[in-house]
Amino acid sequence: MKLETIIQNGQERVILDRKTYDDLIEIRDHAQAMRDIAAGRPTLTADEIEDYLAAQTPVVFWRKRRGKTQAALALEVGVSQPFLAQIETGKRAGTVSVLFRLAKALGVRIEDLVSE
Repeated sequence: MKLETIIQNGQERVILDRKTYDDLIEIRDHAQAMRDIAAGRPTLTADEIEDYLAAQTPVVFWRKRRGKTQAALALEVGVSQPFLAQIETGKRAGTVSVLFRLAKALGVRIEDLVSE
């Protein structure tokens, strides 16, 4: 593992090679998955992962997985159905407040609703 440090704007920064960075991200994601399992949060089957990856956005996947219509979820969250549709198609991002309410209504974390 090759690490390099630099000072930029008065702050020390660490530079990693790509493989080390990718390994750290994988370790982080694995640790989060283990915490989710230990906390009883929902996990996905292989088929559900395929559905998740095929969904236009994570919001679409989780709404359908929870068996909610756009109209019902929009009402529950306090937004219009057209606005929710724009979030689901990726035309609008949604504010942190809206994403928080969506996450709460769908029983997931905000991070589960945001694509990278």
